Amino acid sequence: MINILFEDEHICICEKLPGMLSEDSQSDESLPKMLKEQLKCDIYTLHRLDKPVGGAIVYAKTKVAASAFSKLISENAITKQYITVLDAIPAEDEAELDDLLFRDRQKNKTYIVGRIRKGVKDAKLTYSVIGKAENHALTLVTLITGRTHQIRAQFASRKMPVTGDGKYGSRDNRCETALWSHKLIFTHPITGEKISVTSQPPYESYPWSLFKR
Repeated sequence: MINILFEDEHICICEKLPGMLSEDSQSDESLPKMLKEQLKCDIYTLHRLDKPVGGAIVYAKTKVAASAFSKLISENAITKQYITVLDAIPAEDEAELDDLLFRDRQKNKTYIVGRIRKGVKDAKLTYSVIGKAENHALTLVTLITGRTHQIRAQFASRKMPVTGDGKYGSRDNRCETALWSHKLIFTHPITGEKISVTSQPPYESYPWSLFKR
């Protein structure tokens, strides 16, 4: 049973578990497929979370809602906050990271680069350290831009990979990528309602268990 965080006739915000696919697929691990079966309605994918990432994600239930929310996303009008565990403690407890990213689709990996060229996009986020334990940092991240693998690549480039993220340099194989979609905040483009939904990472499991809520 998928945990539903918010639902109306237009959208559904639910909690994706790590390992689920957030995009349409006939796989039994496809979250849209499971939602269609659970809610008995159409489901339209609006944005995605990487397969190992868990937390809050929003889907549309109608074509009209899908169009309205796609515009909201393209205008960066949805505040997205993540909680992550890093393999190191940042020198600054709060900062903004500003980089240029290049996405290599063949390798399914994002790289920090030094200059603008074809395929390169700017990437910005802010973070604050909210916990420290055993040379790990529990970190709240707010995206300013939304690029593929942005959080993972930006922290890894500073020798602070997300714990368990072997693709980007973490040597900790005791867990999967410790990145969680924590909060979504936006104004509903159809009803005008202010929506704020939160999802908490599994603090009973490593490496989240290093920290108390």
